Amino acid sequence: MTGFVHLLKLCVGAESVEDLLDWQRTNPSPLADGARRHVTRMWPKRKTEVLSGGSLYWVIKGVILCRQRILRLEEVDRGDGIRRCGIVMDPAVIRTAPAPRRPFQGWRYLDPADAPRDLPQARRADTALPEEMALALAEIGLR
Repeated sequence: MTGFVHLLKLCVGAESVEDLLDWQRTNPSPLADGARRHVTRMWPKRKTEVLSGGSLYWVIKGVILCRQRILRLEEVDRGDGIRRCGIVMDPAVIRTAPAPRRPFQGWRYLDPADAPRDLPQARRADTALPEEMALALAEIGLR
């Protein structure tokens, strides 16, 4: 047992990591500490493991491309009587090696052993391969 587990979520509407970053830049966080929050209906049953070092890995156009460290889970009330889970994340977006994933709804658990490795920080602004080529290589398991 690893002691923690990650969450995996589709980044709906984003075409690239830059789209996610642009959205986060143009939509200021409503939280006092500046953290980012993603709201979902389902609460992780493995809350303790998620909060023991887990990250939210974003799937963009069928490929895991980045992650954000999960800081806490909080209840969100939108006034309709439905209890929602706010996944509160560090604002830092960490790029990962591309890893293809089939479409799914909601979120899924991701075992740390199955999580793609983080890319070196220098690669954040300078990708050695064009994104389209990197995604194609990831789809056939070469990257």
